[in-house]
Amino acid sequence: MDYVKLGKTGIEVSRLCFGALVIGPLQVGLPVEKGADVIIKALELGVNFIDTAELYGTYSHIREAIKRSGKKPVIASKSYAYTARGAEESLEKARKEMDLDVIDIFLMHEQESRLTLKGHREALEYYISAKEKGLIRAVGVSTHNVEVVEAVCGMPEIDVVHPIVNKTGLGINDGSISEMLTAVGKAFDCGKGIYSMKPFGGGNLLNSFGEAVSFVLDLSCIHSVAVGMQSEEEVEMNVHIFETGDMPQATENLIRDKKLHIDYWCEGCGKCCERCGQNALEVVDGKAVVNREACVLCGYCSSSCPAFAIKIC
Repeated sequence: MDYVKLGKTGIEVSRLCFGALVIGPLQVGLPVEKGADVIIKALELGVNFIDTAELYGTYSHIREAIKRSGKKPVIASKSYAYTARGAEESLEKARKEMDLDVIDIFLMHEQESRLTLKGHREALEYYISAKEKGLIRAVGVSTHNVEVVEAVCGMPEIDVVHPIVNKTGLGINDGSISEMLTAVGKAFDCGKGIYSMKPFGGGNLLNSFGEAVSFVLDLSCIHSVAVGMQSEEEVEMNVHIFETGDMPQATENLIRDKKLHIDYWCEGCGKCCERCGQNALEVVDGKAVVNREACVLCGYCSSSCPAFAIKIC
């Protein structure tokens, strides 16, 4: 496994980052013990970087993996907090539930624009002060928007950027993949640590798996790539690809045609539509309906469903 310094942070991370979203309740919902097994396999094979978030519900899985393996990976988490108090609560929740004194990277989750960054300034100031106290090693933002990546180039207080990058630009809200890569390149040149998300567009690019992997691995402006993995076999497959560049024989058997499923008891309240940042959901005839071409399978909509009618399968 190759390791790189994440921009100017001084934090060394593996090129493959374990995306913890998929093992949690928003997607496959693995029990803590089973989810920890998957993480431990990644740690054993050299992955030293885990991406999670308060929303993902995977802190307990990570804590169990650290406890059982005796290995302490680099951990990045995220929060939607926009006030100092909310930011403090989110950071303390992460520290307590993962049993960690320090969170390596803490990000403001899903920043949408310069206006959003301004609206979250109070939370950002708290994270900066927490970094000064040694509770956080680096401060960052995650985003699906070119505008945000461009904006943080002028914000020296932001250390890390977590943008969506894939070969077709699926999930980018305000531009093309070319425009996103131009902005990411500028951020890289400014010394930001860059680790990207959704190289397979939430599963929609799995039919061109090899091309999708090669695309992100060939980008010199990206330090690490977060890939969601839900089984030990998927971990082994992705580690092999990242280490050798070759596709193992069994790859196609592990690639699943994942879809957002809406159960028949959907009440048509529309809360999922409001939550979806991709505008991939609408209520038709009293039921939520998904536009599969727009959906990036993040699963965030399921967290807003009061009837628990949405899942990824």
